[in-house]
Amino acid sequence: MRLLLALFLFLSAASVHAQTGQKTIVYKKPIAVKIYSTKVELRKIDREAIKTYSKQKDFIYEDAAPETLTWWDKFWNKFWKLIDKLLGNKISGSVLKVVLIAVAIAAVVFIAIKLIGLDFRLLSGKSKSLEVPFEESLENIHEIDFDDQISNALQTQNYRLAVRLLYLKTLKNLSDKQLINWLPDKTNQAYVLEIADEGRRDEFSKLTNQFEYIWYGEFFIDKTTFENVNQSFHDFNLKKA
Repeated sequence: MRLLLALFLFLSAASVHAQTGQKTIVYKKPIAVKIYSTKVELRKIDREAIKTYSKQKDFIYEDAAPETLTWWDKFWNKFWKLIDKLLGNKISGSVLKVVLIAVAIAAVVFIAIKLIGLDFRLLSGKSKSLEVPFEESLENIHEIDFDDQISNALQTQNYRLAVRLLYLKTLKNLSDKQLINWLPDKTNQAYVLEIADEGRRDEFSKLTNQFEYIWYGEFFIDKTTFENVNQSFHDFNLKKA
């Protein structure tokens, strides 16, 4: 009897131990995979757009090729290389380069001035020697009948010559009033500086500039312009010493 009871207890304990050590298996539903059913549309590349973008700076990722040098650039490059080679001194080469550039600029300015016919004596404050195209000699302005010569110039509508005669007449009047010392080889600016009165000197300086601009600059004037110039000279000559 005891033997049967012990056997029953042993079998019950073994059954409980087996159930406790067994793992629980959980079964999950498989994931459902959705099939993409939308139709795929192939898009074509716009080749014209690619060309447009390829020319834009933002889309150029490689270094641009150096610009082609002109024959003028090549000439100066060879020239300066030759100068540097001859000198063998960077400092001296730089100084010489500046000097040569200055000489080149001066040469260009000189040629330009010669081409337009500008008198260098005007740039230095000296006037051209007086050359009046009529028979009377200018060795002595006191021997010229200016009123008669001005009248002849106006009859031929040579207003530039008339302005020149007005200026010479003004020099004669200043000399007669002993405000200047007239000499054939003096410049117009020298006469301006001889006038002691500041107001008269400034006014005569304006008349001198006006005369030189019209005559030496070969500035064309018509009858109306001459009348204005004539009035300015007339008012100046009426002033007393």
